[in-house]
Amino acid sequence: MKNFAVIGVAGYIAPRHLNAIQETGNRLVAAVDPNDSVGILDRYSYEVRYFREIERFDRHVDKLRRGREADRIGWIAVCSPNYLHDAHIRLALRNGADVLCEKPIVINPWNLDALQQLEIETGRRVFTVLQLRVHPHLIALRQRLQARPAGRRARVSLTYVTSRGPWYHMSWKGSEEKSGGIGTNIGVHFFDLLIWLFGKPTRCSVSVKEPARLAGELELERADVEWFLSTNRADLPAAATKPTHRLITIDGEPVEFSEGFTDLHTEVYRRTLAGDGFGLDEARPSIELVTTIRSLPVSA
Repeated sequence: MKNFAVIGVAGYIAPRHLNAIQETGNRLVAAVDPNDSVGILDRYSYEVRYFREIERFDRHVDKLRRGREADRIGWIAVCSPNYLHDAHIRLALRNGADVLCEKPIVINPWNLDALQQLEIETGRRVFTVLQLRVHPHLIALRQRLQARPAGRRARVSLTYVTSRGPWYHMSWKGSEEKSGGIGTNIGVHFFDLLIWLFGKPTRCSVSVKEPARLAGELELERADVEWFLSTNRADLPAAATKPTHRLITIDGEPVEFSEGFTDLHTEVYRRTLAGDGFGLDEARPSIELVTTIRSLPVSA
C-alpha cells in the first residue's frame, strides 16, 4: 500500500483519481485545493489531511519526508489547472514523490525538458494520464491497424463536441494562457490517440479557430485526418441525446469507443504502479502538436 496525496482535489477530474487510488489498494493521506468544497474526501477516509494553501501542503509533505518511512508520501496526483501542472510536479519531485499528472501534463513542450532534468536530479518519475491508450476497443483497433500492409494510408475523421455553458469561458479553462485553449484542454488526448494509432505528425493546418471551436487537417505517417473540436452545444448532431458527442471514422467506418470511459483512470493507475506508465517521452508528441496548432494562423 502506497501513500498518495492529491493537488487540486476539489476539481472536476479529481474524483476519478480518488477512485483509482482506492481501487488500486492505496491510501489517500493528504490533499490541497484553494476551494474548500471537498466533502468528497469523507467517501475515502476520515483521516485525510486537507490544506487550502499550497505552501502549507508543501510544508506538510516535506515534514513527512523527513520522518518515518511509513508516513512518507510516495505519490502525488496533480489535478490542478493546466497552467499550474509544471509547478506542482516540481513541488512533488522536490519532496521525493513520484507524480501522476492529469493531461495535458504541461502546456508547452519546453517545460518537459526541465522536468526530465529534474527527474534525473531527484530520482523520481513523472507520469501522465493518457487513458485512451488503455481502452480495450482502441487497443484492439491499434493491433488491426498495425497488421495492415506497409504504406497503406487511412482517411480519418475526428469529431469531438462536449457541451459547456458560459462558465467555461469565464473560468481558467477559457483562457488560452492558462488552459492552452480547447485544442490543448479537451483535444490533447485525442491527438495523442491519433499519433499512437497512425504515427508522428508531418503536416498540420487550422481552418477554424474560435474560442469554442477549433478545426483543421493533420497529416500523420500513416493517415490523413480531418478534425473538429467544440464546446458549443449547437454543434451536437440533431439526433444527439447526450451533451457529449465523440466520433472517429477510419476509411468511412466509425470506431466504437463511447463506453467504458469511467474506469480508464483506474487502469492507468494499475499500469503506472506496475511500472508500465506513460512518462514524459510518451506525452511529448501530442504536447508539441497542440503547441503547433495554437501558433498556426487560419488557412485560407
